[in-house]
Amino acid sequence: MEFVTAEQMREVDRYTIQEIGIPAIVLMENAGRAIADEVVRLVMQRKDSLAGERWLVLIGKGNNGGDGLVCARHLTDAGIPVTLVYAVAPDQLGGEAAVQQRIVEALDLPRIVYADEAEGIPDMRSYTGIVDALLGTGTKGAPRGVYASLIVEANSSGLPIVAADIPSGLDADTGAVYDPCTQAELTVCLAFLKAGLTQYPGAKAAGEVVVRYIGIPPWLPAGLEGAGVVLTEESLESELGLDAGRCRAPDGHKGTYGHVLLAAGSLPMSGAGLLAAKAALRAGCGLATWALPASLLPHMLGAVPELMLAPIADGGIGAWDSAAADEVLRLLAARDVLAVGPGLGRFPGEAEFLRALWEGAPRPLVVDADALGILAAAGGLTAWKRRDAATILTPHPGEMARLAGLTTAEVQRDRIGLARRFATEHGVTLVLKGARSVIAASDGQVYVNVTGHPGMATGGSGDVLTGIIAAMLAQGLDAVQASAFGAYLHGLAGEQAAAARSNPASLLAGDIIEAL
Repeated sequence: MEFVTAEQMREVDRYTIQEIGIPAIVLMENAGRAIADEVVRLVMQRKDSLAGERWLVLIGKGNNGGDGLVCARHLTDAGIPVTLVYAVAPDQLGGEAAVQQRIVEALDLPRIVYADEAEGIPDMRSYTGIVDALLGTGTKGAPRGVYASLIVEANSSGLPIVAADIPSGLDADTGAVYDPCTQAELTVCLAFLKAGLTQYPGAKAAGEVVVRYIGIPPWLPAGLEGAGVVLTEESLESELGLDAGRCRAPDGHKGTYGHVLLAAGSLPMSGAGLLAAKAALRAGCGLATWALPASLLPHMLGAVPELMLAPIADGGIGAWDSAAADEVLRLLAARDVLAVGPGLGRFPGEAEFLRALWEGAPRPLVVDADALGILAAAGGLTAWKRRDAATILTPHPGEMARLAGLTTAEVQRDRIGLARRFATEHGVTLVLKGARSVIAASDGQVYVNVTGHPGMATGGSGDVLTGIIAAMLAQGLDAVQASAFGAYLHGLAGEQAAAARSNPASLLAGDIIEAL
């Protein structure tokens, strides 16, 4: 499923109307009917008939308001009495919305004009539901005046709210929510999913999201530069050419599925390396070797019988040093991919160690956790040359903030845009972790993963993801395929692991591995 920005949606609308020749009034009619259909569906999920329903439709000035007028007409036809509440005087509506206004006037639908607050806000609690058709994708910034008052009252009513295209007060590109922002139970997204609905907090404000066809050709986003893709089993196969079922060749052997090398773990974080290594094996690589400080070896022997251990001299302190890079590179010569960072710790000579791996590793490289902190402290990617081999960075928002020289809040305000800019600027594949992880390719293509569970917010979950992505690389996937498929499988395993527990709050990172 593709998602688009507000600007891309404007171009889709323009092309559909001007180049293909589908009239804008037809698109508006289809949009309003789709919203009405979803209102009826929502009501019928809860009761046997539409009897007793009375809905308010909040009408804004733009095309979103026009969609609301069409919706009101179709709800009336379906047997649901509707009252229109305008944020502007009806004679201020323009374009196709003005045409729809003349129709509802001819039908004499009940209305409350609230443009100058003369009539006051109706008691919304005397109705049974609200359609929010106030503000659309073209709006930026916090709602003000009458718009803000109507949103606040709607949110306070306790009634189910159905948003037309996006909730009013939500940034269609970033998912940022302004104050106030409609808190919808259902959002009927028109034609294509909007980027802001894929990210929190926008995803929470939108509630359930349904995408409805309104006559715009579904293939149009394919021609738009930068249109994103939501990861599903279908899109993994159609957009990325992957076998989501992870089938294996009948004549395959362990060498067929690659060999992962992990440089990870230190005192007291040896478990991070163990989780990443075990996840790599569960994710299907044929072999895995864990390079670790030698003093940790006695504690790890036999922890995972299938895992090979490569002790690196550490002087008995359980930490890495810059000289260890040569040994890691020697090991890598007989392996297919290197993952570095989980539980690595911080140590004297850390920058020299990581730079040696960065510049000397001829294989795909996954950089996570402490290695990202080292990278940021050493000047970030602007101070390091581009690698020839595939490079994947997997930061959480705090790590991303340090890499980009931003605050965590700034990262979270525009996750998709930041990930895209960072990946293209530095020639890497970026996995910006969190709820709704963003995978950005160096060519600007962006994917959003929607699998996952709140129970996965636990120590070690990111280490598991590192192991999974490394395993995908070892099995021959390219950097974008490995990152996207890895994030999808990681979230799916988290969902399954959480479902198997009586309380998802008890979920451990190891449970995710066992669900792979």
